[in-house]
Amino acid sequence: MGEISFGKTGLTFEQCGFGALPIQRVSEEVAVGLLRKAYDGGIRYFDTARAYTDSEVKVGKAFAGMRDKVLLATKTMGRTGEKVEKELAQSLENLQTDYIDVYQVHNPDFCPLPGGKDGVYDALLDAKAAGKIRFIGFTNHRLKIAWEAVKSGLYDTLQFPFSYLSGEQEAQLAGACKERGMGFVAMKALSGGLITDAAAAYAWIMRFSGVVPIWGVQREEELDQFLSFMQDPPVLDAKMRAVIDADRKELKGDFCRGCGYCMPCPAGIEINTCARASLLLRRAPTNLVLSEEGQAMMRKIPECTECGQCKKRCPYGLDTPALLKKNYQDFLDVLDGKVAI
Repeated sequence: MGEISFGKTGLTFEQCGFGALPIQRVSEEVAVGLLRKAYDGGIRYFDTARAYTDSEVKVGKAFAGMRDKVLLATKTMGRTGEKVEKELAQSLENLQTDYIDVYQVHNPDFCPLPGGKDGVYDALLDAKAAGKIRFIGFTNHRLKIAWEAVKSGLYDTLQFPFSYLSGEQEAQLAGACKERGMGFVAMKALSGGLITDAAAAYAWIMRFSGVVPIWGVQREEELDQFLSFMQDPPVLDAKMRAVIDADRKELKGDFCRGCGYCMPCPAGIEINTCARASLLLRRAPTNLVLSEEGQAMMRKIPECTECGQCKKRCPYGLDTPALLKKNYQDFLDVLDGKVAI
């Protein structure tokens, strides 16, 4: 196992974090079991968010009575100082704690600054002065805004999508964080499930000292895999590099990352799944798309009114309505037997 120093925070822990978004999809009993098993296996950094329905509550139950043994990170969608204060109070209650180690502004479309009319950053400073949070973090999906946060010098950590599908721009961002003493948290290290070789993903990201991947886990076999990597780290060999090269070739260009920031859809379309159905059919269990429920989900695509809301919200600048049309046609071709999977 390899322990890292998390920027200038002074926090040290294993270079492997637990992403708690997926545990909102499982029962409390299963979630608590996964979280405690992760702790027993050496994971100390647990990342959740106020927006992840009951994820904070499950994390709080898992670590009640052992607060000093774990590092808890959560996020606020608050875009005013008042909203931040309200969400922080709820997060503290959910997590059964009186302080949060890393409190992050959750994917804002601007970089909050001291004295801003929004009051967000000033609320964070007040919370820090009151001992309710230890460090101020920032998460985003947009390079431009992420760079603003890094260059501002105001944030202790940055969370950004980072995997072997990332380009040189993302690598530069991670490098800039290291130079400035910011902790860098890599979300979507498996690119929302499109990367299927976890060992290759793990080996690739471990080359970046100081970068902490938060692996999204909802099944015990997934957790077991990452815990085994911590004990016996996979080596980035020629076979893995070939896998990475093949994935980069297949997944380059315009593809949906599944972040969900295009949602909600006025027509009720599950855009963050439907817009990448073609890839999911080839790289994930097909029942996600071809089950009765999956087919019903896909057949809502023709109801798209092309209102453009999803396109405006997409942090990657994708033409989402066009992606939906393409993926719907691919779905029909699979059903008709025109395309094999």
